[in-house]
Amino acid sequence: MSTTALSDNAPDNSPVTAAGTAPGYRARHTLPLRIEARRQWKRRRTLAMGAVLTALPFILVAAFAVGGTPNGSGRNGPTLMDTATASGANFAATCLFVSAGFLLVVPVALFCGDTVASEASWSSLRYLLAAPVPRARLLWSKLVVALGFSLAAMVVLPVVALAVGTVAYGWGPLELPTGGALAASQAVPRLALVVAFIFVSQLVTAALAFWLSTRTDAPLGAVGGAVGLTIVGNVLDAVTALGSWRDFLPAHWQFAWADALQPQLEWGGMIKGAAVSVAYALVLFAFAFRGFARKDIVS
Repeated sequence: MSTTALSDNAPDNSPVTAAGTAPGYRARHTLPLRIEARRQWKRRRTLAMGAVLTALPFILVAAFAVGGTPNGSGRNGPTLMDTATASGANFAATCLFVSAGFLLVVPVALFCGDTVASEASWSSLRYLLAAPVPRARLLWSKLVVALGFSLAAMVVLPVVALAVGTVAYGWGPLELPTGGALAASQAVPRLALVVAFIFVSQLVTAALAFWLSTRTDAPLGAVGGAVGLTIVGNVLDAVTALGSWRDFLPAHWQFAWADALQPQLEWGGMIKGAAVSVAYALVLFAFAFRGFARKDIVS
């Protein structure tokens, strides 16, 4: 007998509708973003990561105070590190320079790789789905919140660094290692562009971690797998024998944001890097949603 027939024969006060759902049930209203964000905000790993990113600028200021003002240039010429103490803007750019390669990868992998796998490890995932929260809705809520926390982590670091650097070294133009300077009014929008590009370039790490999170019940495996494969990408990018094949590696473009800190803004490298990262991310996100829709949830 069909659900419709059952509902037609049921009394008027029956809690079952013709669609087989409780009155007032709306799939899109389950697991609201604010609830998921509140749950993730209270996690210890969120607070610990925020503390690490907030502390980094203070650690660098202390290091410069002990070791002295950076002086000299690298093998390939001056770098942002050489101008770190020139102004608050320079200090913020330096913090991004030293953290973009690895430190900022960790919160992205942590927030995106832990979000689903942790529910499975706590044996609470099946209860969320029995609430009932549709699988696609659950993944969507968790993904949006994870990406939001990842972006917040990338914003916290330069904002704190800009404030700490301004107090320590003063407010002034952004001195460029290659010569010249950007006025303070231009420096802040350029730094915002840098943060935006770093976030987009890390989407591939986020997607990889999120996909792994839907495949395993071990949060550490998903987070560690994403970080490990990101490191492998960096190693492969260092193999110059690969030639033009390196252009298809997201790691090859991770420092393309340096083009934003030039007298004349260059978009070429950032556009290519963003396109590569987004392409990989879309495929991995699709794998995550497709695989989770068919997965047998036992935990």
